[in-house]
Amino acid sequence: MFGILCEGVQGKLARWRWLSTLVVLSLAIVIGRGAAAHEIRPAISDVLVEQDRVQVFLSLTLEPMLAGIDLEGLDDTDNAPEADRYDRFRAMGPDELDAAFRAAWPELSDGFLLMAGDTPLEPEIRRLEIPEAGDLSLPRDSSLLIAAALPDDGSDVTVGWVGAYGPLVIRQREGGDDAYSALLEGGQVSVPLPRTGAATETAGEVFSRFIVQGFEHIIPKGLDHIVFVLGLFFFSLQFRPLLTQVTAFTLAHTVTLALASLGIVRIPAGIVEPLIAASIVFVGVENILRPQLGVWRTAVVFLFGLLHGLGFASVLGELGGGGSNFFARLIGFNIGVELGQLTVIALAFLTVGYWFGRKPWYRARIAIPASVLIALIGAFWFVERVV
Repeated sequence: MFGILCEGVQGKLARWRWLSTLVVLSLAIVIGRGAAAHEIRPAISDVLVEQDRVQVFLSLTLEPMLAGIDLEGLDDTDNAPEADRYDRFRAMGPDELDAAFRAAWPELSDGFLLMAGDTPLEPEIRRLEIPEAGDLSLPRDSSLLIAAALPDDGSDVTVGWVGAYGPLVIRQREGGDDAYSALLEGGQVSVPLPRTGAATETAGEVFSRFIVQGFEHIIPKGLDHIVFVLGLFFFSLQFRPLLTQVTAFTLAHTVTLALASLGIVRIPAGIVEPLIAASIVFVGVENILRPQLGVWRTAVVFLFGLLHGLGFASVLGELGGGGSNFFARLIGFNIGVELGQLTVIALAFLTVGYWFGRKPWYRARIAIPASVLIALIGAFWFVERVV
């Protein structure tokens, strides 16, 4: 009896050592690395529509545009064929980069989708502020103000840019907490923005839009989140363990998503993303070594849910945390995320679990090899995101 007790204690200590080693090593490497060197972050735009002109205040990285990188679907400029050109622009001083951007503006401006009704607008550079090159391993945010004259027909204005320029967060300036804000991708444009007052959306419109965005954050954009959820699926096909893990994961990412959206918690993606990869390694290894549901497994899934919530909130916080539609955004996005996760689980069950889950060899031939693959994928992503 004493021997069995000792083995149980040793097993728990071993798991604690395994988790603590993984977390400490991950934090040490990631924090030492700093923010991701060339991560793709949404540009932030504040749009001011007046009677005779529209002004767009942008915080963005100029270098990918100048290098001709197509950012649509890309997560790191190092993965682009034009990475060397990007690095050359990244090393330029403010004056040299300013001159290069202004020289390229006649061509680059064609990618800015500004319209007054059916009339295309021609934006002009009014101000460009570029910081010093600084640490070349970090992206550089510049401030750009563009403006365009409006026709005198009183038509509403739409704003956006081509998908190749990457994701764009748009917010209507001076419209209050309830003013329109959205994440635009793939060449989308804003809703029509009036010249007086602010474009507003009902709570129902916001809710439905964020359900779609939450779902898309999982399918097709959230490959690392998909792999993590598959790690939960291959832990056990029994309903209770799966429901317990998914519930813990959901509660955790809801908490951090709310805190990040309100600006209370903000951790750079360069720290969060490698730790998410480490969480994938952990669930894969846990599935192999100890496929038993308990407080330990639930607590670990909850812990990693907090991390994934920060990953979900990378953009949501930029859309504005306050306003009467805050809960519509938060709940809608969470529902979309959950629908995406449940879709992944349902597809996995219909593809694998339904046909082979009751076979005596299911764990040995399917669950364990799949978990090994999940752990290897997570390890590869961890190394890639750190190195």
